[in-house]
Amino acid sequence: MASITIRNLNETVKADLRILAAQHGHSMEEEARQILQRALVNSPNGLGSKIVQRFAEIGGVNLATPARSQPRPSPDFAP
Repeated sequence: MASITIRNLNETVKADLRILAAQHGHSMEEEARQILQRALVNSPNGLGSKIVQRFAEIGGVNLATPARSQPRPSPDFAP
């Protein structure tokens, strides 16, 4: 697992983190880990999400799904 150090953290933020951690019954480190994980896992920053957001502004785009064809047979490398 990787570790990070957060420097110059505002004292008020640190105190709030300490309170949240105590309310949830775990350490400040675990509270920070959970906050970061929630923020990043639920974040719509993937390419697909960005494309959807871009086209949602103009009402979306309906594209026809192309017909599928049979895949080519695998090559035979036998001598």
